[in-house]
Amino acid sequence: MIKVGMTGVYVDDVAKAHAFYTDVLGFETRTHLDLGGGTLFITVGAPGGAQPDLQLLLEPGDGPIAEPYRRALYEAGIPCIVFSVDDIQAEYERLRGLGVRFAHEPQDQGPVIAAVLDDTVGNLIQLAQPSHG
Repeated sequence: MIKVGMTGVYVDDVAKAHAFYTDVLGFETRTHLDLGGGTLFITVGAPGGAQPDLQLLLEPGDGPIAEPYRRALYEAGIPCIVFSVDDIQAEYERLRGLGVRFAHEPQDQGPVIAAVLDDTVGNLIQLAQPSHG
């Protein structure tokens, strides 16, 4: 069986992204290595043992491939990743209360209710909850 073990998101600043993804979004740190020369290898994942074999790598996004890719996605309003939530309205309210900027509030989009937020490190992130009706 093949499963996703790790995926990455390119970010402007790995340390700042780590703070946002843990302190604001609520992920837990899975790996935090200082590789020297200012290079960090950091992965985060769902807290409390949920999805224990799935990690999100916070990757430096300033390279010749990553930077144009990230900029193009952001300028087109396309989220770089989708996170599932159980209660999108509650997450939207919680995150807004923490000062998170949303590109759009929760909206019915057919099979999901979705909202899009700015992760402060160069990306749009979609939150999605399955529609029930």
